[in-house]
Amino acid sequence: MMQQDILIIFYKNLVRGKVKTRLAATIGVDHAFDIYKAMVEEIHFLSQKIKIDKIIYYSDHITKDDIWNNEYKKGLQRGADLGEKMMNAFKDVFELGYSKAVVIGTDCPSLTEDILNDAFNKLNNNDIVIGPAFDGGYYLLGMKILHTGLFQNIEWSTSQVLEQTTLKIKSYNLSYSLLQELHDIDEEKDLVHFKVNKT
Repeated sequence: MMQQDILIIFYKNLVRGKVKTRLAATIGVDHAFDIYKAMVEEIHFLSQKIKIDKIIYYSDHITKDDIWNNEYKKGLQRGADLGEKMMNAFKDVFELGYSKAVVIGTDCPSLTEDILNDAFNKLNNNDIVIGPAFDGGYYLLGMKILHTGLFQNIEWSTSQVLEQTTLKIKSYNLSYSLLQELHDIDEEKDLVHFKVNKT
């Protein structure tokens, strides 16, 4: 069985008016779309630096010819909520034989190559790795085997996500490590934290 790492990227299909809806509510659909597109490009740029396998999970439909080509595997998000969708993605990659998997989204442009590498390294000595977000959620989750309980009965898209997840981890007696705290870009007030890292 192969001992390989894989990066899972959750991606919302680029459809004007359907991305960054909370942001669009205050800055307008077009501006929100442009910001989301820029964040996607930033995560794409970052992911190309990481020399491991990568799989993109599309929200609505798999696009054949887009920026996620060549070295990217492709899948479709499946599930009733974010937790079930992430759980199914982890299930998929572990069934393929991967030994460490980390999931990220496209809402955290301050994510860096060093933080991603640190996440995989921390899985050498921990069951779970989490990248906490300042809004009470997380921008990254990694594990070595599927722990389905971490995706169930969580109040997704609230400030309780990180706390509820860590309580579950502790209740299962799993070891975990927290990464650097970063900002997600969900609302207009978050835009101050959006800067491009192409260096």
